[in-house]
Amino acid sequence: MNEFSEKTQQEIYDEGMAVRRQVLGDAHVDRANAAKDDFTGDFQDMITRYAWGTIWTRPGLPRTMRSAITLTALIAHGHMEEFAMHIRAALRNGLSKDEIKEIILQAAIYCSVPSANSAFKVAQGVFAELDGPAAS
Repeated sequence: MNEFSEKTQQEIYDEGMAVRRQVLGDAHVDRANAAKDDFTGDFQDMITRYAWGTIWTRPGLPRTMRSAITLTALIAHGHMEEFAMHIRAALRNGLSKDEIKEIILQAAIYCSVPSANSAFKVAQGVFAELDGPAAS
C-alpha cells in the first residue's frame, strides 16, 4: 500500500486543488473553474485529482524540476498555449528566466529547432506581459 491508497478521493482532490492554486495562481484556477460546464467538468476534476493531487504532490522531485519537465514536454508536443501558462507557473515555482531560456535551448536539440523557435516566441510574449509597463 502506498500513501495515495490511504487517502480518500476528496483528500486527493483537495490537495491537488491547493497545489494547482499555488503553482498556477488563483486567477487561472478561478477562470478554469468558472468555465466548467457539464461537458468539461469531469475533465477539470480529473486534472485536479490526477495531475495536481497525485503527481505534483509527490515528494520525489522539487517543483522547479517538475516545471522544467513540464515545459520540455509541452515544447516537444507543440502545446504552446499550455506552455505559456506553465512559464508563469515555472517562474512562480522558482525557475529564473535564464533557466527557462536554457530549457528551451536544450529542447531545441532534443525536440526540434522549430519547436524551440515557437517556444522562444511564446516565452518572449509571456515575459513582456509580466514585465509590462507597470514593471518599468
